Amino acid sequence: MNSPTAQLAAFAAQLRFAALPAAVVRKTEDLLVDWFGSAVAGHGARPVDSITRFALGMGPQNMPGCDQPAGPSEVIVRRGRSSPYLAAMANAAASHVAEQDDVHNGSVFHPATVVFPAALAVAQAIGASGQQLLTASVAGYEVGIRVGEFLGRSHYKVFHTTGTAGTLASAAAVGNLLGLDAAHMQHAFGSAGTQSAGLWEFLRTAADSKQLHTAHAAAAGLMAAYLAQDGFTGAAQIFEGPQGMAAGMSRDADPARLTDGLGSRWATAETSFKYHASCRHTHPAADALLQVMQRYGLAPDDLARVVTQVHQGAIDVLGPVVSPSTVHQSKFSMGTVLALVARFGHAGLVEFEQHFSDDLTQALRDRVTMVLDAEVDSAYPRRWIGKVTVHTRDGRVLTGRVDEPKGDPGNTLSRDEITAKAMRLAAFSGGATAAEMQAAVAALWGVAQWPRVGDLLGSPV
Repeated sequence: MNSPTAQLAAFAAQLRFAALPAAVVRKTEDLLVDWFGSAVAGHGARPVDSITRFALGMGPQNMPGCDQPAGPSEVIVRRGRSSPYLAAMANAAASHVAEQDDVHNGSVFHPATVVFPAALAVAQAIGASGQQLLTASVAGYEVGIRVGEFLGRSHYKVFHTTGTAGTLASAAAVGNLLGLDAAHMQHAFGSAGTQSAGLWEFLRTAADSKQLHTAHAAAAGLMAAYLAQDGFTGAAQIFEGPQGMAAGMSRDADPARLTDGLGSRWATAETSFKYHASCRHTHPAADALLQVMQRYGLAPDDLARVVTQVHQGAIDVLGPVVSPSTVHQSKFSMGTVLALVARFGHAGLVEFEQHFSDDLTQALRDRVTMVLDAEVDSAYPRRWIGKVTVHTRDGRVLTGRVDEPKGDPGNTLSRDEITAKAMRLAAFSGGATAAEMQAAVAALWGVAQWPRVGDLLGSPV
């Protein structure tokens, strides 16, 4: 069949390093280093520890008296090893807890946290080269982003797209590494899609489900690819079939998005980095508020009221979080994020950890409201415009606008900034020493020259 599903599967199966433009290779290296920082940042986080304990407990065990690794794939936050399936699960959970992993605007999808854990685990297990790892990762990004775009805005209202489209992204990356042909890749998509899951309801009670979404997506996609390699069949039209993903998970699905510009439009290069350690829906307004405060020399006490003009997706995701009770939940509170930005000039890991619930932050938080804005909503998700109206205590009404938040392709992070971000993330979590992190990041910048993918951190010094 020449269905959109079949075309997307063929693209993912046939993609090779030679087909990648140099700019896409460079961007994928940037994204890999950025992801690595987020993975190390998961060290010590309670939900990550829980999932990692499960993964290691279910995996291969060392024989008594034997200190050899218990599997081929690295579990970054534990400096341990396990099977590719369980290492992908643990690393995917770890890299999504700091809320600093990348995001693709148009699909409202976080590719890195489901693509790199699966691709890295398999690359280490099969002895793949750095170029193979990069190629497979691009296949995962291109597929996952297009699936997110295909599922549309109605999907995101209820479903966490990173958990749903993420299974397909993982399957594409692993399938490319395993050398699946187009037919077997299509079967992998069928098995991945039938496992797609992830609901936003967890935000209302500050539950740990967000890390489970990425852990499951990375592992389920990996499993789907390995099953397809073994001859296991999946639905032929898992996306557009009458009982496929669109039918059950969307009201505005567009199958044309699955094949949009395959081989010419590189969605990987459109991916944004996250500057603030919070839900991406808060970033445009945070940058716009910071613009106003810097332009007019405002202090936090000058703010009487802040109105953020937002898209509907922001209201859907952030609206339920009124009085956050945990650090992670506070990252989905528009008021908390803007309060921290007003106080400290950015909303970073330390600011959330130390100040999300103190009296001044709460007072500022309660002065922030969200309203739906027609221009912002019509541009979303292709563009994430930030608009704020600031009412000051002395009666002024000031406005701010940001068309490309910090980290977007047109306002991106340099390699020095990506490196500095990774160093901050590691220092915050204690997941690696400064020397270890510097060495690991320096090595990762040369990943395209690696003859074989080895450990990124390895055993503790």
